[in-house]
Amino acid sequence: MKIVGFNFVKISSEKMNGNLENLKIDTKIDILDVKKVQTDMFKSKEELLSFEFEFNIDYNPDIAKIGLKGILVLSLDAKQAKDILNQWKDKKMPSDFRINVLNIILRKCNLKAFFLEEELNLPIHFRLPSLTTSNKEENKK
Repeated sequence: MKIVGFNFVKISSEKMNGNLENLKIDTKIDILDVKKVQTDMFKSKEELLSFEFEFNIDYNPDIAKIGLKGILVLSLDAKQAKDILNQWKDKKMPSDFRINVLNIILRKCNLKAFFLEEELNLPIHFRLPSLTTSNKEENKK
């Protein structure tokens, strides 16, 4: 599986109010559609599939919303692409493959959302790593 393309087709963000009391952040990611891509650019035995997705972050109660919609294009071997398209007819996908696709989408969307959260002065929707001191270091001081 190779990433051939990744594009956002819709980016929206809105801050309705700045009251962060009782803040609850909900994140949702969905694959909306999977299609075969016809192209003459690639002359190989691999097939191109596009995955239309949506990524939303809701800051509740009615504080802010961030929405991202886009398309991920992957190059897959012909057999795997055929299997995925057949399963997608029932809106299903092999779980290990689905996890890989969602992880690619999450990496890109989390970075874009982080930028939008900074611009709107919103709390980050996921916990960033942070450093702490150990008890040994405190005792040395």
